[in-house]
Amino acid sequence: MASNALHTSLLRPPILHILRAAGFHATRPDVLDTVVDLAARYLSMLACKAAAHAQANHNDLVPTVIDVRMALEDVGAFQPQISAMEERITGKEDTRGVDAFIKWMKGEENREIRRIACLVDTEGLMPGVDVPADKEDFLTALKKKHNKTGESSRFQGTVLGGSTEEKVVRIEGGPSESIQDWAASLGRRYQAESSPLSRQPSSALTSGMSSPLTDL
Repeated sequence: MASNALHTSLLRPPILHILRAAGFHATRPDVLDTVVDLAARYLSMLACKAAAHAQANHNDLVPTVIDVRMALEDVGAFQPQISAMEERITGKEDTRGVDAFIKWMKGEENREIRRIACLVDTEGLMPGVDVPADKEDFLTALKKKHNKTGESSRFQGTVLGGSTEEKVVRIEGGPSESIQDWAASLGRRYQAESSPLSRQPSSALTSGMSSPLTDL
């Protein structure tokens, strides 16, 4: 399965849950694909802007909370919000947009989707339904459902699991014990060969021609 198709398939269940939490009980497949595509484009744009702010602020591609906040401001999620120049002039940080966003996220209009995401207590909300003590989100429950063996390593190294630990590959019969050591020695050799001190003298100095240094 192609990467784009896999990511679209993983995004479709959350969009279905969001639509269900919003009160929709049915939808056409083409409408669902359109909403999924819009959500994917929005998340991609938000991630690109967060990475751009991270690169500009601290010269790496790992965004911090500040970078994500600036990206949310760029896409218009935080409103109203004064500019950074106005904040410097007034000497006061404008948090109205952040406060309104948090209030909206924790409001009653998003209570159902928070229940589905196991972010609120579901006790008493569904009479007659046994809610497990260890509440899990739908993706974790889905992974356990399809993992009959119970081995957590099945999804290791994939987008559904954690990253795999790098194992040291030993090299036998050479001066380097691992690929990392070999790469480091290769880099040192390249730097030594490209250094001006390691360059061969010019032909004029190597020949028997007279020079001020050789006449001394």
